[in-house]
Amino acid sequence: MPSTAESSSRTPFFARPWVRWAGIGLVVVLLVVGPLILPEFANQTIARIGVFAVAVLGLNVVMGYTGQVSLGQIFFVGVGAYATAWGVEHDWNVVLVFLLACLVPAVIGLLIALAAARLGGLAIAMVTIALPIVGVPLAKRLSDLTGGSQGTSARFTDAPEWTGLYDDQWQLYIVILIGGITFLLTRNLVRGKYGRAFAIVKGNEAVAGSMGISPYRYKVLAFTIASLIGGVSGFLYMVVIQYTSPETLHFGHSIELLASMVIGGAGSIVGSLLGGAWYVLLPQITNLIDPNITAMLQGAILLIVLFILPGGLVSLPRLWRRRRRDGDSPRGAGTAGVGGGTDAAASVSGSSTVADALGAPAPPTTPPPPTTQS
Repeated sequence: MPSTAESSSRTPFFARPWVRWAGIGLVVVLLVVGPLILPEFANQTIARIGVFAVAVLGLNVVMGYTGQVSLGQIFFVGVGAYATAWGVEHDWNVVLVFLLACLVPAVIGLLIALAAARLGGLAIAMVTIALPIVGVPLAKRLSDLTGGSQGTSARFTDAPEWTGLYDDQWQLYIVILIGGITFLLTRNLVRGKYGRAFAIVKGNEAVAGSMGISPYRYKVLAFTIASLIGGVSGFLYMVVIQYTSPETLHFGHSIELLASMVIGGAGSIVGSLLGGAWYVLLPQITNLIDPNITAMLQGAILLIVLFILPGGLVSLPRLWRRRRRDGDSPRGAGTAGVGGGTDAAASVSGSSTVADALGAPAPPTTPPPPTTQS
């Protein structure tokens, strides 16, 4: 029987409990100390990454984990931003403003989901596409609520004097706190029974129904949660940007969020963070290269990343470990390429693949040798 020391030596270094806790502690220290030592531009950039990482997280709930098509996530971000501006304009308490920014998109998302969740495939896509397309002219017409084409601003996150902080530091702390709680709650959601149900619905709705899991119910739930998280992102958007206009709801931003989710990694919490960084940093990088061909550069980079990492940036460590284990042989390279496309929802359901979660039969094993009869 192997000793404890031998078992510990066989455990991967980063999988050891003390290493994980040390990593968590290091991240917490960096989040607390970082805003105090970083320059203003860095704080603002990180805060914007946090805002759109939350938006990508909401999109991941409905698309990455549940497998439903949603092309209107930016609509809920915009609604949350407008609700925040309206509450601030009417001198509401900031807690009530936050609740308003969450509940209004959630209620709208629930009503849309109740009607659209029974549809399938392209029908759901068409419904969600209509949201930002209708939202832009609607925001322009409802000028009493939205400020019309000029937009509206809400300056309510200046650092209190007693904190001794600059505005950019205070705003980044707000994003870290609210965004961190949102990510933690979503992680617990998708790793629990709801996450397993989402994975089964994503894999096969007929099988889900036979197991007593209502696809309609979980589609509605996922869409509503995604809308609520979009509202949280809208609130944080006003915390950092402090201004919104009909342009916030533009359909092009929805496509950029979708691309960011795919690049970061569908069905992944860490992938949502990477997607938020991609959304914010890629335009800055391409502008530095050549502002005249920004769109072409972004498209080229997108294609290159997808060809190399079909599972998104989050699959890079897994691909590296496979290549390191299997070597550079053609067989090992082929295996690594297949592994990159493994369904990310498998990590939610606690099984190696979604097929395991659905109860698919195990692969055939070598039959035992026949017994000799006397």
